[in-house]
Amino acid sequence: MCGYSTAVNHLTDVEIDKINKPYRPLASGEFSFGTGLIIAASCLILSFGIGWIVGSPPLLWAISIYFVMATAYSIDLPLLRWKSSAVLAAVCIVGVRGIVYQLAYFLHMQTFVFKRPTMLPRSLIFSTAFLSFFTLVIALFKDIPDHEGDEKHGVKSLSVLLGQKRVFWICVSLLEMMYGVAIVVCATTSSNHWSRMITVSAHAVFASVLWYRSKSVDVKSISATRSFYMFIWKLLYAEYLIIPFMR
Repeated sequence: MCGYSTAVNHLTDVEIDKINKPYRPLASGEFSFGTGLIIAASCLILSFGIGWIVGSPPLLWAISIYFVMATAYSIDLPLLRWKSSAVLAAVCIVGVRGIVYQLAYFLHMQTFVFKRPTMLPRSLIFSTAFLSFFTLVIALFKDIPDHEGDEKHGVKSLSVLLGQKRVFWICVSLLEMMYGVAIVVCATTSSNHWSRMITVSAHAVFASVLWYRSKSVDVKSISATRSFYMFIWKLLYAEYLIIPFMR
């Protein structure tokens, strides 16, 4: 489904990508539009097909919501093309990566694979809240390196509305605030000494590295902001290494 989401986004953004991301396969001409359609359709059929064969209600629920959100985000039809709105774009990204990824896949393993009763452990509540907020920042930041193409094609991202520099520091400040909250939560709620030490130390390190890296970014440089954007994704995935230590 992630493949379908990416393919549809590429198919509907060819003209914008010729400005923002000319290296992408459709924008560069490496793939034809027809090839892109085949890839999108194949990923969509395989996704629902595998979900249907597995027969897990939470997994099918996750796939279905992801499909609706990905389609609404990219397709240029009345009431759709949510990426044109900073608020609706954030709703899509947070809804999928912040909420669906955490709840649906956990419930798939908990109730369908292990046949255990439904429960919401502390680590799941923490990861859902933390990663929802984190993906909100990603939703805001992703438009900074795409500022030029979005502005020319009427996409009213927050970067277009407020300016790249302001949005950059809003995102950095929000992430630092999140890490501060995570440190307090881990320090005050963890009942295990080693768990508390690992989670508090890790979030302190992440916050420090983020601040150090942010000070050297040239906000007007597309390559610099895109590199920093990928760095934020690395921080997101690093969080998945810490969540299992929440006790």
